[in-house]
Amino acid sequence: MGILWFILIFVSLTSHGDAQGPDSCNHEGGLCRVGNCVSGEYLARYCFEPIILCCKSLSPTTAKS
Repeated sequence: MGILWFILIFVSLTSHGDAQGPDSCNHEGGLCRVGNCVSGEYLARYCFEPIILCCKSLSPTTAKS
């Protein structure tokens, strides 16, 4: 019975929402983080929704003279 719960959770995590996985996040310059993004980062999407987030750095704004 325990193995059925494991399989159910695994299938649920891999097919839930718009989560695209860590490879997609890393390819676009993000990092997968558990819980919250750190200061200076924003939530770009989910690596595994809703627990593991894909966080990207806030780019500094540059002023042209």
